Amino acid sequence: MKTEARAQISFAKKSLRMKKISSPIWLNIMYLPALLLFIMFIFYPFLRGLQISFTNWDGFSQTYDWIGLDNYKRMLHDPNIGTIIKNTLIYGIGSTLFQNVIGLAYALLLNREIKTRGITRTIIYLPVIISPLIMGYIWYFFFQYDGGALNDIILLFHDKPLNILADPQWNVWIIMFVNTYQYLGIAMVIYLAGLQTISRDFYEAAQIDGASSWQQFKHVTLPMLMPSITINVVLNLIGGLKLFDVIVSLTKGGPGYASQSLSTVMYKYYFASMDAGYAATLGNLMFVLISVISITALIYLRRKEIAG
Repeated sequence: MKTEARAQISFAKKSLRMKKISSPIWLNIMYLPALLLFIMFIFYPFLRGLQISFTNWDGFSQTYDWIGLDNYKRMLHDPNIGTIIKNTLIYGIGSTLFQNVIGLAYALLLNREIKTRGITRTIIYLPVIISPLIMGYIWYFFFQYDGGALNDIILLFHDKPLNILADPQWNVWIIMFVNTYQYLGIAMVIYLAGLQTISRDFYEAAQIDGASSWQQFKHVTLPMLMPSITINVVLNLIGGLKLFDVIVSLTKGGPGYASQSLSTVMYKYYFASMDAGYAATLGNLMFVLISVISITALIYLRRKEIAG
């Protein structure tokens, strides 16, 4: 009898604690650490960057002058800004397109019962765990002009090697390829997780209705994968639009501004040119660009999820 009474008291205490934790006041308090981190590492740096963009600060001295919109006027008349924005969009949108198409294809293939499924998944995911800087240098040794593996192969059939990393027509696409190759595994894993949540009943019902493999993919797989597509597209866009390490290791943004992105040119102006005010202005442009593209894609894909 005493044991039963103790159990009832213990249960009542647990219920009281759960009720207390799930109350609106406690839930609001639990948000505070995340809110504090957001203010410290995102909101304050953004405001500080916005302030610096209106100054001529060199990044090191204790004093700086307020110059108003001069940095923004300078950005609008910068002869290289068009190339920089175009490269940034190629790295972001191009990588997102290829990562999702190839990642989905791999996921559809490796969702089947094949003998080498485990080892193939591991091989495709392996580049994700390597540092982007190291990955860039690995591919640099493949594409480099003097002694690169690609030129060793070309010299077997041709008398002149190619300086492909110094060619503005090629180097931007090579950087996009390396970024796609490295993060393909993440897209594949997210799509695999999405595919494994789709019930076989949907496919069996489609087969009974006489649907072909393409019709099953179009009317069953794709609509059910929309949440995975949303996650992959938004993550890939953000990652590609702020790409830095691979560009530095492959071309250092050159020749000239041919392969520069907004993130690498910010680094150049801040540390090499000691022009922190203009670097902050470019940072604000990158913030706006990533926000507009990512939020637009997110809203569009969420509507597709609901409609599907």
